[in-house]
Amino acid sequence: MAGSTEMLAAFRELTTTKQLDRSDLLELLRDGIQAALVRRYGPNVRFELNVDELNGSIRIVRLRQVVEQVEDESWQIALEEARYEDPDFQVGDMLEEDVPFEAFGRLAVQAAKQRIIQRVREGERTRIRDEFANKVGELLSGEVQQIERGKLVIMLNKFREAEAIIPYREQNHREHFHQGDTIRAVLKRLEETPKGPRLILSRGDPLFVKALFKLEVPEIQQQIVEIRAIAREVGSRTKVAVISRDDAIDPVGACVGLKGSRVQAVVNELGGERIDIVPWSPDPERFARLSLAPARVAKVFSDPENKTIQAVVDEDQLSLAIGRNGQNVRLASELTGWKIDLYSSREWLERGGEGPLFAPLPPEDEQVAEIPLGDLKLSPELIAVLEGAGYKTLNDLLDLDDIAKVPGMTPETTEQLTTFLAELTTDEDTEETRTQG
Repeated sequence: MAGSTEMLAAFRELTTTKQLDRSDLLELLRDGIQAALVRRYGPNVRFELNVDELNGSIRIVRLRQVVEQVEDESWQIALEEARYEDPDFQVGDMLEEDVPFEAFGRLAVQAAKQRIIQRVREGERTRIRDEFANKVGELLSGEVQQIERGKLVIMLNKFREAEAIIPYREQNHREHFHQGDTIRAVLKRLEETPKGPRLILSRGDPLFVKALFKLEVPEIQQQIVEIRAIAREVGSRTKVAVISRDDAIDPVGACVGLKGSRVQAVVNELGGERIDIVPWSPDPERFARLSLAPARVAKVFSDPENKTIQAVVDEDQLSLAIGRNGQNVRLASELTGWKIDLYSSREWLERGGEGPLFAPLPPEDEQVAEIPLGDLKLSPELIAVLEGAGYKTLNDLLDLDDIAKVPGMTPETTEQLTTFLAELTTDEDTEETRTQG
């Protein structure tokens, strides 16, 4: 009896730690005891199992059918032998025999234990597959349990039994985590191993950026705004193309958020990685023009057969269009899925370019990469005054009617801003003259 009480207590603990319910417990008990009985009596042994949870006891009853001639000793008994137990036994009757725990040998108990462990593991693997098979692309959180040869082993908050890792190639190598750190990552795939399913997480895949925007932008969760394409160079820069199913909702504005709050939350999680958000377009030429932001593109030509775009930019926009080490044009090409060849206006003319070189500025809803004040050649004092008054980008300055009405302006900052705007206007006039000529 003591043995059955201890076994029942052990199984109760098992159901708690492995999140099993009562029916699972009884199934495990039956499986384990059957394995033990098979080892002791034979492969076709029959039995009944009665569990009294109130008294903490388990009763095992072996069943043997009374027959004239025994063919299988594991579940049959001869009539003559049965009548030693009860003279009234007839052929076809069932002999019930209590099997005390002491009757199980050490090997039989070990067989029961192994069978139960095997069933628990199979159940865990099935639950992990069922839980995560449809969660690829979703954000998961947990704790760094250990670091093995560059990979991070993660204990998930909501499913601790699952084996989850972030391989070295799926990490942002500008980030450094230590054991015990909390971490978020996207589920990239479910990988089968000899030990069961393993969750492969990533902080370096574009899926991670997509999952972060889904978390921060309600319109994406509601499927009003959709991320159509992402191009990413981990730790450096990401371009995101978005589209809205509701004409009343600006997809870029929804992702940026009030005063940039939404995109800033994503940038912070990515460790300061720069993010360009552009509207997606089915027209490859328009999409290429938008994807090269913040550079202003003058003219684009497409070659659908070779999926190539030729983009012409003004001389002062060329370095911006190319980006550091060619990053901007490289990401734009990845985002659109087209090869993009860049030309300066001078090079285009030398190659025999025809037609108007500089198209008019796109409408306001296409002004995707608004240049922040910090990127302009303005003093920190002037930038602080302007941002304090609600002016955040170059577009905001272009809409400025009266500099004197900006709160906090001094004669020095007023003169600086006036000069800057005058030079900007002069540059634009010069460009217009050159275009018309």
